[in-house]
Formats: sequence, structure tokens, C-alpha cells
Amino acid sequence: MEKLTKKTFYTIFSIISLFIITTVIIFNIQNYHKEYTNIKRNLSRINIMFINNPNKKPIKPNFEELKNKMVMDYNIYTFILDKNNNIIHKISHNEIVPNDKIITKVNTIIKNNKNDKVKINPLYINDIAYNYKKNNYLIIIDTSNIRKRLSSILLTSIIILILVELIVYFVSKKITKWITKPVEETFLKQKNFIADASHELKTPLSVMMASIDCIEINKKNEKYINNIKSESDRMNNLITKLLNLSKSEIVQNKDSYLENNLSKIIEKRVLEFESLAYENNVRIDTSVKRNILLKCHKQDIEEVIGILIDNAIKHSFKNSIIKVNLYQEKNNKIIDIINNGETIPKEECEKIFERFYRSDKSRNRDSNRYGLGLAIAKNIINNHNGEIQVISKDNYTTFRIIFK
Repeated sequence: MEKLTKKTFYTIFSIISLFIITTVIIFNIQNYHKEYTNIKRNLSRINIMFINNPNKKPIKPNFEELKNKMVMDYNIYTFILDKNNNIIHKISHNEIVPNDKIITKVNTIIKNNKNDKVKINPLYINDIAYNYKKNNYLIIIDTSNIRKRLSSILLTSIIILILVELIVYFVSKKITKWITKPVEETFLKQKNFIADASHELKTPLSVMMASIDCIEINKKNEKYINNIKSESDRMNNLITKLLNLSKSEIVQNKDSYLENNLSKIIEKRVLEFESLAYENNVRIDTSVKRNILLKCHKQDIEEVIGILIDNAIKHSFKNSIIKVNLYQEKNNKIIDIINNGETIPKEECEKIFERFYRSDKSRNRDSNRYGLGLAIAKNIINNHNGEIQVISKDNYTTFRIIFK
């Protein structure tokens, strides 16, 4: 359910955010393009007054005509250059005399450019745009106000975007809750049904098992009574696991967790499983760092370790070794349980944590396995703000628990 909620939220949030971000980008691009086009057009309006003759010798324009070429929206200046590239005339096209800053920039352009050059971009960081013809003229536009205006629009857009994204975040949460509510209700009903049905079955099953023990066994009924006992034990095991699953799905109050010695918990559980490992012709080796502490529910962590070790024993090759390691990396407590057995296919590595999922149904039935153990383990680990990973290749499978 948590996975579905997260996926739904991220999908809704991503789609709305993508639309808003695209709108903001397009808006700023349009503003930029508009200013760029205006600057280019104004440079061209002045530039067309400088005409080259067929011999490619510059012809000086009529200065009066140049002076009368007025531009209201921009500070535009024309500097006439002689054959030595020195300024011989300064013309303002908006009745504003070029200041010292403009003159400094003009001298820098003339000094640094050995060839003709037109420069407009980038408007977000440049204060001037110009059209330079060596030994002829320099048309320059003061774009400082344009830069400030574009930067202001961009900054405002970013602030608005952040505020809108916050609104989108909360709206996405609401929409996600509304969409997933029917699924959550169905899921909750299913969990309640499993818990209620398990509780209801537990009592009559206990009565049946107690009654069977009171029946006198003889040669005629021995086979049937043994069958009833066997199936009753299987049913009792399944009901117990269902009750444990329901319990593990309840989010516990973490204030009740106590600090426990994780190293000792693991060592104790390994000792308890040594006889089962011996029966299955496997050996358990441990590498447990001492005195690693974890704030947890002790019985739940014991159950997780037991489920994973039991799982490793049942799925190991004969005469192989199971490794149980506990170590710490920075602030993470890491448990690795490694067994040598059949490789779990990549597509099944996530599915094995689903309830009732069994990769080999016939074999699992024979060994009274119902596909609930790993689901219970994952729920408990999630309740402790941890995560569990599966790495399986070359006939080695590692179940890694990370407590952050």
C-alpha cells in the first residue's frame, strides 16, 4: 500500500510540476527572445546607413542623418572610426551622452577585436551589445537595463515557481489520498479479514487438536489419526503465521522501543538454529562485531533473524556454509545473511517479499512453507526504519538488512 501511495504521489506531482516548469521556461525564453529581437533590429537600423561601395571602401554616412535616427527604448550610440581605428565622432540616438563606463567599454572593444564582430548574447550577464566594423564604425547598445529586467523576471519566476511547487506538493498529497482511499480501505478490510479469520479458526483448531490427543489409537485408526494430526499441525502453523503477519503490519509506537545489544541477539539466534543446520547438512559461520546497539523491539528483531536464517538453511546446497555477518558503516548497522544455493532470478527478487508468494509451490508445500515469512520480516524491518535488500548471483544469495 505504501508503494502504491508513493508511486501515485510522485506521478501526480511530476506531471503537474513538469507542466508548470515548462510554462515558466517558455515564458522566460519568450521574454529573452523578444529583447534579443529588438536589440538585433535596432542594430540593423543603424547598420544599414553604412554602405560599402563596389571597391569595398567605406563611405562615411551623413552625420546629420545619423543623429536624426532616434531610438526611444534603448540607449544606442554610434562611434565613427578613422582608418587608424580612432574615434572621430560620437553620436547618441536618444539624446543621452555616453558616460565614462560606455567610453571604457568602447575602447576595450576596439582594442580587443582585431576583426569585425557582432555580439548580442548573453543578455543575462552582458551590459552591452554591439556591431563593430574595424576602421569604420562601432554601434553599441547599453543593455544593462535589459539585463536587470530579464534577471528580475527570472528571479520572480523562480520564486513563484517555488511557491507554486509547495502548493502542488500539498495538492498532490490530497489527490493521492483521494485516489488511493478506496484501495486502502479494501487493503485494510483484507488485513482485518485475515486477522479475524485467523483468530476465529484458532480456537476450534485448538479444540480439535486436543480432542485428537484423547482418542485411543489402534491399528485401524492410526493412519487416519496421524493424517489428521499432520494436517492440523500444518493448519496451526499457517494460522500462527497469519496472526504474525497481521501483527507485523501494525505500525508500532517507536517510543516503546528499547536499546538492545544487536550482536547478542544475532549470536543467540544462530545458536538456536545450529541443530536445524546440522540436520540439513549445512554449517553456520558468524562474523559479528561486538556490542552494536540498536533501539528496537527485541522479540521482533529475533523473529526477523530467525526467519532469514531458517530461509537460508532450507534453500542451501548440502555441505555448504551459511555466513551471518554484523558490522557497522558510519551510522548504519548492517546484517548480511549469505547462503550457497540456487540463484534467485532477478525478476523474483522483489516478489519474494509479497504475501503468499512462493517460487516453488510444490516444494514449499511439502516443507510447510506458505510464503509469509519474508513478508513478515520486511514489515518488521520497515517498522524499525530499516530496509532489506536481496543480492543473488552465481549460486550465492545475500539478504542484507540496513538499520539507518
